[in-house]
Amino acid sequence: MEREEFLKVYRHSLAHILAKAVFEIFGTDTQIAIGPQIDDGMYYDFALPRPVTEEDYKTIEDKMTEILKRKEDWRREEISRNDALELFKDQKYKVEIIQDLPEDELLTIYRTGDDFVDLCRGPHVENSRDLLSVAFKVKGTSAAYWRGDSTKDTLTRIYVFAFPSKDELKAHLAWLKEAMERDHKKIGLQQDLFMFQDTAPGMPYWLPRGWTMYRQLISYSRELQDKHNYQEISCPLINNKKLWLISGHWAHYVNNMFLIPGLSEGTKADDEVEQDQSAGPDFDLESIDTMAAKPMNCPNAMMTYKRTVHSYKELPIRYSEIDVLHRKEKSGQMNGLFRVQEFRQDDDHTFVTEDQIESEIEDIMNLADEIYNTFGLTYKAEFSTRPDDFMGDIEVWNRAEASLKKILDKKYGEGNYEINEGDGAFYGPKIDLQIKDALGREWQCGTIQLDFQLPANFGLTYVDKDNSQKMPVVIHRAIFGSFERFIGIITEHFKGAFPFWMSPAQVGIVPIREEHNEFARDIENLLEYNGIRAEVDLSPKNMNDKIKNFRNLRDPYILVIGDKEVESKTVSVNIRGVKVQLHDIPVDTFVEVCKKMNAERTRDLITEM
Repeated sequence: MEREEFLKVYRHSLAHILAKAVFEIFGTDTQIAIGPQIDDGMYYDFALPRPVTEEDYKTIEDKMTEILKRKEDWRREEISRNDALELFKDQKYKVEIIQDLPEDELLTIYRTGDDFVDLCRGPHVENSRDLLSVAFKVKGTSAAYWRGDSTKDTLTRIYVFAFPSKDELKAHLAWLKEAMERDHKKIGLQQDLFMFQDTAPGMPYWLPRGWTMYRQLISYSRELQDKHNYQEISCPLINNKKLWLISGHWAHYVNNMFLIPGLSEGTKADDEVEQDQSAGPDFDLESIDTMAAKPMNCPNAMMTYKRTVHSYKELPIRYSEIDVLHRKEKSGQMNGLFRVQEFRQDDDHTFVTEDQIESEIEDIMNLADEIYNTFGLTYKAEFSTRPDDFMGDIEVWNRAEASLKKILDKKYGEGNYEINEGDGAFYGPKIDLQIKDALGREWQCGTIQLDFQLPANFGLTYVDKDNSQKMPVVIHRAIFGSFERFIGIITEHFKGAFPFWMSPAQVGIVPIREEHNEFARDIENLLEYNGIRAEVDLSPKNMNDKIKNFRNLRDPYILVIGDKEVESKTVSVNIRGVKVQLHDIPVDTFVEVCKKMNAERTRDLITEM
């Protein structure tokens, strides 16, 4: 049996053991829902007579071990619909599952020993002894809606880690501990980078330190795009419904858009409504007056291109845009900076002729190489093809997919990239760039999407060499993707110890006593004059407390100023992550070191001066 299949079978089987254990502990009032395997174990959902506490975790683990030691046989049985309904008549969730299955569905049950039965397709182990070598541990609990529906019952979900050996479980728990220490939400709080408030769910407040870092990313992005001849534009954040109808987003994306409904016909506008505000105006989503906050920049880029007649000599035309975007998400999907409702991204829409596609995408991928290398990130490409709800002519899609495949074959070699069948955008196929972080996790950040549809929807043209009207192809492109999400990723990747060039504050300055403050301020001013972000602590706190504060903020360098430094016009330098302090460093030397790291955007700090 292949490892993945083995993992699936034993974790799924262990989910049944978990259900049996919970049933034996909590009694016959327990209602059992569903329990699938997941990447690091499994979970099972229950309706229980009382809440599960942390004190119950060890009890559940011990009961599971006890059940496994019984070495009970597992028996698969096919069963009729009526017999299944009778067998599970006291289990409301099982009954609902059975009732929702097609009439001709083959129903199977698994019996574990003589006293436990569960509705399941399997497969499972033949005997519980097969699971005795498995290492498992209760991870925790959470509330979960039955079938993910907030209008249905709230159940208790019990998670359990499960791995083939104790060593693998131990390694996974160590990995989780490291991941928790790298949690960007925790680091963001510690370093005062950003915050969230329930008055604006999923919309981060960027605090001064965090916004400083954010601006460094935008500045870096703009610098590179200037070198590659991009033109930056800015467009309205709210557009009329008719724009989204033309683009096709109204049909495909309206449920993820923040809408400003129009007024129903005959309804008075706000300034005409009578003093009794309880009734309020009647809103109508079908009204042509309906507006929507833009979830993406594409339609506005089309309108910008369409404003004038273009010649083939002008192409490629590259419109970059970093305007604020809004996408409505379910509350359970939002997760710190990883999934937000307000964000910016390094968006671009490039208008090309068909014969420019290959060279333009090659340039984009070279740009991606440069950006990801700056952060020490590796990536792989994934090719996503036509989805079921595609727009346009299938022959145009075939041409677009062939173009992207040719580019990927040339860069990586045929078969050396992943293909995601049916995962393209509704308007065209795409290449997604998956980066890997320090914990080995993969994140989809960059995307390159080839689009023959929106230019047709908006009637975009250019004048070709023979004076005929031709339609341009649009390349949608982002490399950072959402800046919010990218900052969350690199916060965890660097564990809050950001490269010098993008650190919120690059140098912390610690005068030992009050008489050293003036020289400390002079150094701060000199650093700031040279484009180096510095902060000086002039408080009456002792030196060690000041140093500790800057270390907690993960400032790359901490300068200590005392009598000797004032007299010799030098600094003593504490370097983040290095135990040995540098002494007698001339101020001008330190400034040049910092300027070099800013200019070269190096990841590693210079430790010798």
